[in-house]
Amino acid sequence: MLYPQLTDSRMVFDLNGVWDFKLLDEGQCPAVDGPVQDAIPMAVPSAYNDLYEGRAFKEHVGDMVYQRSFSVSAPMLEKRLVLRFSSATHQATVYLNGKLLGKHKGGFLPFEFEIGQQARRGENLLTVIVNNIVDYSTLPCGRLVTEKYPGLAPMVRNYPNFDYFNYTGIMRPVKLYTTPRNYIRDITVVGHMDGSFSYKVDVQGEGEVAVEMLDPDKKCVFKAQGASGEGKIENVRLWAPENPALYDLVVRLASGDEQDSYTEPFGFRDISIQNCRICLNGKPVYLKGFGKHEDSYVNGRGFNEALNVKDVGLLKWIGANSFRTSHYPYSEEMMRLCDREGIMVIDEVPAVGLHTAFTATGMLGGEPNGTWRTLQTAQHHRDVINDLIARDKNHPCVVMWSVANEPASEEEGAREYFEPLTVLARQQDPQHRPVTIVTYEGSSPEKCKVAELCDVLVINRYRGWYDTEGNLPGAAAKLKDEFERFHARCPEKPIMLGEYGADTIAGMHDATPTLFSEEYQVAYLEAYSEVFDSLPYITGEHVWNFADFATAENIRRVQGNKKGIFTRDRRPKMAAHYLKGRWTGFEKE
Repeated sequence: MLYPQLTDSRMVFDLNGVWDFKLLDEGQCPAVDGPVQDAIPMAVPSAYNDLYEGRAFKEHVGDMVYQRSFSVSAPMLEKRLVLRFSSATHQATVYLNGKLLGKHKGGFLPFEFEIGQQARRGENLLTVIVNNIVDYSTLPCGRLVTEKYPGLAPMVRNYPNFDYFNYTGIMRPVKLYTTPRNYIRDITVVGHMDGSFSYKVDVQGEGEVAVEMLDPDKKCVFKAQGASGEGKIENVRLWAPENPALYDLVVRLASGDEQDSYTEPFGFRDISIQNCRICLNGKPVYLKGFGKHEDSYVNGRGFNEALNVKDVGLLKWIGANSFRTSHYPYSEEMMRLCDREGIMVIDEVPAVGLHTAFTATGMLGGEPNGTWRTLQTAQHHRDVINDLIARDKNHPCVVMWSVANEPASEEEGAREYFEPLTVLARQQDPQHRPVTIVTYEGSSPEKCKVAELCDVLVINRYRGWYDTEGNLPGAAAKLKDEFERFHARCPEKPIMLGEYGADTIAGMHDATPTLFSEEYQVAYLEAYSEVFDSLPYITGEHVWNFADFATAENIRRVQGNKKGIFTRDRRPKMAAHYLKGRWTGFEKE
């Protein structure tokens, strides 16, 4: 799916702003052909949860309605007119002028509707009903529970199977755009480190396709006719963190007097696995960085371009070169920024909480050994893999696909569930990037059912925090031993730590490093670093987490998860300065 782009043949209109909004009671059906009664103002894009006070508002379970009007001109109706949502979390039902446009399931990927038949010249009324429930059919997963208490009406609660707050709403931009009737529907372009490339243009309707390629200085280096082709550029400039060179594939579709045009940025680079290491352009690259969240005060998980720029700036300041989109696809704007700035990305689908024994804190405590008999996510999981790769396939920043985070990969049935999904990811990706499933400590080298399905073993471990707490020598010994056991099982596969960290209260200090102190966080990172540096097959380290973030309220969390190297408002803890010293200029041989 192409990102909305203003060209000489396309118009783009922003529908962001303050919309009308109302939380709906169970079974309540708002009018969709007239104004919503008793509506309150709501910013779009944003998560709705933190914009008004009260637990009932913040933790509402079920439907909510968004509404606004917009104007359509006669020239817009002469074109193909499209309404596009960058995301709506977790399910959306969309009406225009009282008529159903359609529904979409999945809260972190774009969807759109052609509205030329339903739109009218002048004012149009757009109504969107968003549902925020997570259950055993959604990604991410959760549990919908009706609780009973003496003397009280039953309470419906929605418990996430994941350890971050279930921010919801219309959280990313909403746009209108136009194209000609005959238009460029999609572009696939692959560039290799030797300068060879191939492209394919998917068009709707009649017309002749012409392409030209511009180098980073905007000089034309290739021209051709036809919807597909290949070639080779001499003296190609490769995409890499130290020099993220971007080329443009300019595509034009001519149909009679009408023309459509679109420019797709891409990079020349190759990702491979050699000698138990991830390689970029044929050379080992060590992934230094974080698991992150799209999370900030007020916006929640809502789109925030300024924060994206701030975060990428902090990544470069600290010497990081990568992050994982834990635990859902991030905004298209963030992916484009990473292309530009040379940040490598492990791109993850929203498949978190696929474990019936997980609770909202991320700790075990539910019903084990029933995950793959209970979940109803298999088809939806295929859908989000297809949609994610369709959206992000051309991004040079994407170096790996993550099919899930911390599923019940130790349970019987895990391999049968995940094998077709990893095959699908490889089939759908024209660049054939590595595929992984990020596993947790319950999925040990002896119990893991999915290790052989992965190109890279990405494991999350919290030795020294959730176990062996306070005992860093013991934690490091257990960590190294587990690495060695995984390496013995899969000697050809690189291994990296996808998460490791310790909750740290900013400003809490102790001469002897103790739990929750900034000194302990630094000592914890030092102990892990010694293990990484001692093993040649370790290909990366992603600290959990880049910044403190909101979670479901529980006694294990003090106003959220405090494992951030930065506070939620992006102020560095002591650990940030330790990592800056470790990572700046560091490349593992």
